[in-house]
Amino acid sequence: MGKFNGHFYPGLYLYSYGLYQTIVISKAIIFNDSLLYPSCPSRNKGRWAMLWKISYGGVLKMATGSILTAYVVICLDDGMVLMSKQVPPRFMYPKEWQHLTMFILLTLLGCVDVISKNLLPQRCVVLEKSTLVLTFYVLLLLLVSHIQASVGVELQVHSLLILVVFLLMLVLTAELWAPNMFHLRLIETFLFLMMGSWLMQAGFILYKPVTGYPWQDDDMSDIIFVTTFFCWHIMINASCQLGIYGFSSFWYRCFCPGVKLTVSKEAPYHASPLRPLYKLLQEVEPSEKDDQALLLPTSSP
Repeated sequence: MGKFNGHFYPGLYLYSYGLYQTIVISKAIIFNDSLLYPSCPSRNKGRWAMLWKISYGGVLKMATGSILTAYVVICLDDGMVLMSKQVPPRFMYPKEWQHLTMFILLTLLGCVDVISKNLLPQRCVVLEKSTLVLTFYVLLLLLVSHIQASVGVELQVHSLLILVVFLLMLVLTAELWAPNMFHLRLIETFLFLMMGSWLMQAGFILYKPVTGYPWQDDDMSDIIFVTTFFCWHIMINASCQLGIYGFSSFWYRCFCPGVKLTVSKEAPYHASPLRPLYKLLQEVEPSEKDDQALLLPTSSP
């Protein structure tokens, strides 16, 4: 699994997820919509009405995690053997077991999304966010131990990946207290784009160099250019995110000026912004005084 496909296809999935989330967030910013309970066009109630309520993101996570898990098992000729039969026994395929753990976590994350959005009586956003944060805490631990035997170019590639995962873990942790903040969601989406594009780049650097010659661990210029490529990914992904927002804004304002969205029934209160308690009390007090004035007799001063 620790070959080109093991880096490219998970990276492609993460990058596609980042692009989709960028489109969703751009639409929410343009229409000043909620991120947790986005508005949606009204659908006709009929036989297929329930299909619009399915958590397709959760189903996709479950399917992708299951396929990648099966791929890890199939790639090994002897199967996922935990320990050898020799004396004393030794653990077998440590990196493959780490990859298997990562993909099982992705599958469980999809299961939690489906349970929260489709099976529970009311959606539990805290459960979804907490599971996502826990997943990245475990992922960070696995990646730190994943580079124990790495040197040179491979060590530099995975160290930069660990940096992205660490920053993403911090952002996701902050979202537990501010899940509907646009700034955090934009940073989260950018980090998902970085994680996906860098994983795909890592596959080419480590296993399929464009030049056809392997990168040299003892050449300092190769290690330096790994960081340079990483900086290029930062600029390209930021430009991509900005371009998607600009195109979405142009499209909705020029070609769909009359688009009207209906508020989701899952969040009947998110459309009205929360106001401080003292303002609400100030609004209630005049109405109470008016009611008292009506109860007073007409002869009273």
